[in-house]
Amino acid sequence: MLPWKRVLRPLAALLLTAAVATVPAATAHAADAAPSSGWNNYSCKPSAAHPHPVVLVHGTFGNSVDNWLALAPYLESRGYCVYSLDYGQLPGVPLFYGLGPIDKSAEQLSAFVDKVLAATGAVKADLVGHSQGGMMPRYYLRFLGGAAKVNALVGLAPDNHGTDLDGLANLLPYFPGAADLLKATTPGLADQITGSDFLTKLNAGGDTVPGVHYTVVATKYDEVATPWRTQYLSGSDVHNVLLQDLCSLDLSEHVAIGLFDRIAFHEVANALDPAHATATTCASALS
Repeated sequence: MLPWKRVLRPLAALLLTAAVATVPAATAHAADAAPSSGWNNYSCKPSAAHPHPVVLVHGTFGNSVDNWLALAPYLESRGYCVYSLDYGQLPGVPLFYGLGPIDKSAEQLSAFVDKVLAATGAVKADLVGHSQGGMMPRYYLRFLGGAAKVNALVGLAPDNHGTDLDGLANLLPYFPGAADLLKATTPGLADQITGSDFLTKLNAGGDTVPGVHYTVVATKYDEVATPWRTQYLSGSDVHNVLLQDLCSLDLSEHVAIGLFDRIAFHEVANALDPAHATATTCASALS
């Protein structure tokens, strides 16, 4: 008998992500008309206080608008130039991105960062990603020259060492051909399964590269990037933090931590400006 509760939890999270992504199609292009002082405004010039433009990298099934309707204005109101991109598109699949091969998605990120740096005149950017968006940039940093162009990478519930989808992925070997079908139809999903060829290459030789500051914010209620402790990175310039250590009352799971959790957002702000960091607590939800 299948463990239905374990099966349904990750599926419910994916459905919630999909529901958030299905705002009217016009919003898929709304980023170009985002608040004039920052979000995808290529005339924005970084200030001395915040010299690095912030590039937001959405998660699987997300897109450049819906994933960031809360965090983008949160950072913009604090004086950052903020940008977001769509990546990992599959032919004929609108709105739901992050499904293509992750190494190719990293190439899209590389081109986007170059575009942002050219427009802003900045030397380096900061990257903030949710789920796959917190893990995929590590390929860019390690293999595509991104380390010379990135100051910091902040991951919200990133599946840095893959996911077993709360045990669901462990069932794949019992269904002949299922893994091959997943890889053929949605390679971005297959690349994120624990033990994939992509993740083996990504994590060989260590989790980090010199010169980049890494922050991981995880939640113990994560039902997608599981086990949640595998989100953490090892390295000399890494700050791993559990959301519930900041506020024990925070019940955010995988989707919520990236979409609207202001306690997590406060920790993002601290990571982007560590010189002026303040303690992240339950009260940060009101900041």
